[in-house]
Amino acid sequence: MMWINQPNATFERIEPNPPDAFTPAQSAAGQSIHLPGIVAVVGCDGSGKTRLVKDLVAALRQERPAERRYMGLISGETGDKIKRLPFIGVALEHYLAAKVRRAQDMKKKIPGPFTATIMYLFSLWRVRQLRRLRRRAQSGVLIIAERYPQAEIAGFHYDGPGIAVERSNNRLVRKLAQREQKIYDRMAEHRPALIIRLAIDADTAYSRKSDHPIAELRDKTENMPRIKYNGSRIFEIDATLPYDAVLATALNAVGRVARAI
Repeated sequence: MMWINQPNATFERIEPNPPDAFTPAQSAAGQSIHLPGIVAVVGCDGSGKTRLVKDLVAALRQERPAERRYMGLISGETGDKIKRLPFIGVALEHYLAAKVRRAQDMKKKIPGPFTATIMYLFSLWRVRQLRRLRRRAQSGVLIIAERYPQAEIAGFHYDGPGIAVERSNNRLVRKLAQREQKIYDRMAEHRPALIIRLAIDADTAYSRKSDHPIAELRDKTENMPRIKYNGSRIFEIDATLPYDAVLATALNAVGRVARAI
């Protein structure tokens, strides 16, 4: 486990809550806005984000108000609900999952303006979720967010912009992609107090999420560590460790942040 003090990209251990830890820094997106009441948990599918977030909230609620918020676009929980629909549930979930994967594959072209518009609306919905997240944190509730938007790597898989200019030659689609990038640039200005990144290798992730293509998991495990979240404080935990150790380490890290709020 290590503290990563971004954006210098030097992996060094730093003391908890140093004097300049929360000093806003200029970024390509603009002035950074620190959100002291928010901790985000990020990582590849299979790293254990959902379980960890739920257990963190359950433990923290014994001492203070705390809530879980999902900041992705389509959750596994949503897929599970669709699967439970009578007769068509499983087939419908598989169909929708395939459509989503096709749209999220950054190596493929966007099918057309309609799909691009839907993806743009998803990004607007994410803006609304972030605003709600801020308001709730400002009310005194400690928010543990599962996933968090970023503007550095395109792709909904990484919680970044999903359209991307290079994915289409259509004028409308490219215009939407440019506007979407600006949306993510603005969202990325909002830095959580801490980001817990769960590190995992593709093979272990696949052993836990065998319904996900191994190529997709390899791509995520390679790219997730590259995201700096606009200079946010990142605490990285080896998600292949026994879960009790992962939870205890995460609780300790969140506790340091919570005491500083």
